[in-house]
Amino acid sequence: MSSQINWKGIPPNAGTKNQYADASLLVLRVAVAAIMMFAHGADKLVNFGDKVAVFPDPLGLGATASLILSVFAEFFCSLAVGFGFLTRLATIPLIITMLVAAFVVHGGDPWRDKELAIMYFIIYLVILLAGPGRFSIDRMVFQKNGEG
Repeated sequence: MSSQINWKGIPPNAGTKNQYADASLLVLRVAVAAIMMFAHGADKLVNFGDKVAVFPDPLGLGATASLILSVFAEFFCSLAVGFGFLTRLATIPLIITMLVAAFVVHGGDPWRDKELAIMYFIIYLVILLAGPGRFSIDRMVFQKNGEG
């Protein structure tokens, strides 16, 4: 028997601990993806023509390119994260977008204006490090011999 016991007294190799972790990752991925997509990305995508004239250009790429990159991350990468498809790769543009939002766009603003972007950054970093979990397209597509 393993010297590590979880809160229910079940050895970690019993599979229960991993099921909770995988379910937690599923909830985290789907929730953060839906919130990012519908609260931020969808509006930019649907109103692209109106937004491009007033969108910030924090990195000097031009407002159009900045908006395209923002829509790509906030809508399309969020969609991928939500489904658990190319999850770790999809978190990278989201992480970059949140760091730019927090420290470039809101660089001189009070903490409260940076807080949301930093919270999203932390969540995407956790997903990048932990991976998508068992309940994901990545697991179905890239699983090797029953291992994940």
